[in-house]
Amino acid sequence: MRRTALSFPALILSLATCLPLAAVAAPARLDPAPLAALEAAIAKEDIKQVTSVLLLVDGTVAYEHYFNGADAQTLNDVRSASKSVTALLVGAAIGDGHLPGVQARVYDYFPEFTAQHTVDPRLLGTTVEDLLTMSSLWECDDQNQFSSGNEERMYVTERWLDFALSLPVKGFAPWMTRPEDSPHGRAHAYCTANSFVLGAVVERATKMPLADYAAQALERPLGIANSHWNRSPEGIGMGGGGTRYRSRDLARLGELVLDRGRWQGKQLVPAAYVAAMIRPQAQTDDGSDYGYQWWGLKLPVDGKETTVWAMSGNGGNYVFVMPEKKLVAVVTSRAYNRNYAHPQSRRVLTEFLLPALR
Repeated sequence: MRRTALSFPALILSLATCLPLAAVAAPARLDPAPLAALEAAIAKEDIKQVTSVLLLVDGTVAYEHYFNGADAQTLNDVRSASKSVTALLVGAAIGDGHLPGVQARVYDYFPEFTAQHTVDPRLLGTTVEDLLTMSSLWECDDQNQFSSGNEERMYVTERWLDFALSLPVKGFAPWMTRPEDSPHGRAHAYCTANSFVLGAVVERATKMPLADYAAQALERPLGIANSHWNRSPEGIGMGGGGTRYRSRDLARLGELVLDRGRWQGKQLVPAAYVAAMIRPQAQTDDGSDYGYQWWGLKLPVDGKETTVWAMSGNGGNYVFVMPEKKLVAVVTSRAYNRNYAHPQSRRVLTEFLLPALR
């Protein structure tokens, strides 16, 4: 296993041009013992396949280490953490006037589909917010292998957009909680097709490929020079997963959210939208809050259960944002499809990074 690390002075110098102005200040003072314990846990594979850990406190890089062959230039496949970036792009499109708001009707952006297919009137009312909150009436659940909309079924079709827009209306068996009886009035079901269609809506609204709009609206303003976006077989940007970013660039996305959509004085995403994005809008089956494609995780912080908002993807890829501590933490990992992936990345935050704060 190869591990690379930068000393604090070299690290601050290397990031001074790409992070907020506070990045040129002295790094936050950390207790070295929890960080040494973290590195030891990764070295002996008590924590497996983690490739980077990066901590920003008040805009300053306090800790940055790379593991298992990764380095600062590695483009991390963050899988479904991409959904959170797509949510930011929806907000940017609202801010620049391409989208009228989260109540915009999804099917209105695909008139060629509605002209050729009969769509249930209940589905015609599907809004952007329904997709952002994973609470559309599509029968779509990635956690249920029998679901009509399970993402694995979509991936083997030629036209992902037609697959999603053709999904049937969800039924609610007697043991299932109906929307009107659910927290926040929304029956949540994790569905990658929702995020994919959101990306398609952004493409239609902006008249740009999703990757190009991401570069224009977010990446270039944030100083992100290198990223990778996947496309569906019919060429639509994949807003549901598989984007690749450097760890430092993931941290910039977190900093953008921490500063309510502003970056170095410029409002890239409306502040009101960012506030709604990291506010409980639905509840997942494990009791987590869910905003606009962002997770409100219930984690132990300072001896009590606390909601921590995060981008989250298969393999244990996370960007944690904690406004009350002025903190952004990035954990990248290649533990794809491993049941230990998410718990161990959350441990990195709660058992090592947070205790290191003095």
